[in-house]
Amino acid sequence: MSRPPKTNVNRRTRNDHHESFLRHKNFLWLKRAAGLSLIAILGYALIDVRPHPNGGSAYGYTLGILCTGLIIWLMLLGLRKRAMTPGAWSLKAWVSAHVYLGLSLIVLATLHTGFQFGWNVHTLAYVLMMIVIITGIYGVIVYVRLPTALGANRGEVTQKLMVEELVGLDRQLSILARPLTSDLAAIVLVSVDPKNIAGGVWRRMTNQHPNCKTRAALDQLARAVPSATDAPILAEIQTLLDRKASVLKMVRTHIQIRSLLVAWLYIHVPATFGLLAALTAHVVSVFFYW
Repeated sequence: MSRPPKTNVNRRTRNDHHESFLRHKNFLWLKRAAGLSLIAILGYALIDVRPHPNGGSAYGYTLGILCTGLIIWLMLLGLRKRAMTPGAWSLKAWVSAHVYLGLSLIVLATLHTGFQFGWNVHTLAYVLMMIVIITGIYGVIVYVRLPTALGANRGEVTQKLMVEELVGLDRQLSILARPLTSDLAAIVLVSVDPKNIAGGVWRRMTNQHPNCKTRAALDQLARAVPSATDAPILAEIQTLLDRKASVLKMVRTHIQIRSLLVAWLYIHVPATFGLLAALTAHVVSVFFYW
């Protein structure tokens, strides 16, 4: 029995599956967001308002309503991620729209302000919106680039397996250190420290560990003059410490990449809720006090 010919639909489905959210449907949402921004710019340039369009004009109110609707819709992405559906409004399509329509807010909201800023809740809402957008841009960059680096660093080894190997190495080092002289044993045992893996937030983000106890132990043992009895044991310990240093480097790089992947959310999410509060105050003050 002959196989049915491959159809364009099958090829299109396969291509869509491998297509990134940024390139979704040949940059469909980039084109739509760019078109929306262009219309807003033309409106600002052509509408006859003196001295210029602003938030209190009909044009300004129109943009304000549009921006408010977009911001609320963009905030729904967190809920949308819980439902994986195909089609025109697949999660990939939604994320693509989220990115490009979010960027269009830079143009739309700026034109809505009429370039009028001050020390008030209106400007606060604008500043918070820009913080959300900037952190979102960072999020897009890291999600596009860092997963590849994460895979290249750990290969087929999971973080759990790496940590388990470190625990096993520490156990072997503790056993081998027992017959050594007290001074040499102390050097080895100092390196056996489960808290020595990642460190605090700054060390996780920068992957800088100048006080690494494993590296310090290697340096001290390299300068040591062991007895004939300790020498073979010390050679085995140094081999284990070299392996531990290699695994530590892999684990720390893994933790750094994962930290960079999520760090932006610690600003993006609170700023989003702050924006919602400031936006509510902005809308209430405009409609009830102006």
